[in-house]
Amino acid sequence: MNSIITGVGSFIPSKVAPNEGFENHDFYNEDGSGFNHENTVIIEKFKAITGIEERRYIKNNLVTSEIALFAAESAIADASIDKETLDYIIVAHNYGDIKHDSQQSDTVPSMASRVKHLLRIKNPNCVAYDLLFGCPGWVEGVIHAQAFIKAGMAKRCLVIGAEALSRVVDPHDRDSMIYSDGAGATIIEATETDTTSGILSHASATYTYDEAHFIYFGESNNQDVNNGRRYIKMYGRKIYEFALSNVPKAMKDCLDKSGASIDEVKKIFIHQANEKMDEAIIKRFFKLYGTEAPTDVMPMTIDKLGNSSVATVPTVFDLVTKGKLEGHEVNKGDIVIFASVGAGMNINAIVYRM
Repeated sequence: MNSIITGVGSFIPSKVAPNEGFENHDFYNEDGSGFNHENTVIIEKFKAITGIEERRYIKNNLVTSEIALFAAESAIADASIDKETLDYIIVAHNYGDIKHDSQQSDTVPSMASRVKHLLRIKNPNCVAYDLLFGCPGWVEGVIHAQAFIKAGMAKRCLVIGAEALSRVVDPHDRDSMIYSDGAGATIIEATETDTTSGILSHASATYTYDEAHFIYFGESNNQDVNNGRRYIKMYGRKIYEFALSNVPKAMKDCLDKSGASIDEVKKIFIHQANEKMDEAIIKRFFKLYGTEAPTDVMPMTIDKLGNSSVATVPTVFDLVTKGKLEGHEVNKGDIVIFASVGAGMNINAIVYRM
C-alpha cells in the first residue's frame, strides 16, 4: 500500500510588503539598545543574508483557518475527489487564529475543526486535528498521513500548513522582516495500483536538551512598550549553527533508508527559512556523498514570499508541480526530498518518488 500525493494547492496572499516598507521602523537590539546603522543599511544586510526582497501578508479581515481553507479547496479540486471521503484533516500551524490588531490566539475549536466546518463536510468519521511542530509541521503531517495509511486507518487524508506570522511579529525587531503569511495543502491517498510512486522513507527528530527555546515568545525589543503583548523571537545564530550541523545528516539518513541514490535526487523542497542557510544545508548534504549540489536542485520562493513557516514547503511544491516557478519542474518518476527545521527544535525529511 503506497501513499501518494494526488492533489496540491496553496494560497499566496495578495498584499505585498517590500523591504522598503521597513525603512521608517524603529529597530532595537534584544537588550533595548539601538543600532549604529541607518535602516537602509540594516535592510541591505538583511537581504544579503536571507535573500528576502518582499513578503506577503493576509488582509485584515482574514485569519489562519480561512487561508487554510483556501489552500484546502485548491488541493481538493486538484485531486478531483469528494471531500466527504476524507478520513483525516491535519492542519499544521503554530499560533492559531489571531485577528488583526489583537494579541489573543484562538485555538478552540481547533484549526482543523474550523477548516472541516468551512468545507461543509458532513461525514463525522472525517477526523480533524491540529499539529504543532514548528516550521516542519506540514512535513510531519504528511508523515502522520503515511502512518494512518500504512496502519489501515485511512485511505485519504488532507494535510495543510497555514500560518499568519504577521500577527505575531515585533515591529521593533529586525527579525520581523523574515516572517510572512501563507498556506499550502496536499491530498495524500492510499494506492495499490501505482507501485512506483509514493513515499519511500521518512525521518523525524526533536532536539530539546539545549535547543528547546531557540525559538520562543518574548517581549518587544522596544522596552518602552509595556502592554503585556508577546511576540515570536529567535536566536538566529544558534538556529543557523544547529541547522547546518543536523539537517544535512537527517536528510542523508532518510535518503539512505529510501534505497535511492544521491544521483537520482531531482529536487529538494526545503523550508524557506533563510536563503544562505538553505544553500549551506544543501551544499553540506551533497558533500556527505562526496559530490556537489546541482545548481537547479533547490527551488526557492523566499525572495518574494518570505518565511511563512509551515506553509513554505507545500507552497513551493505546489508552484513547481503546476509549472509556476520558472526554471523548475518535476516529472513522473523523479525522486524529490521534502525537508524542514524549526521550533522544537524539530527536524524532518521525506523521500518521495513522483
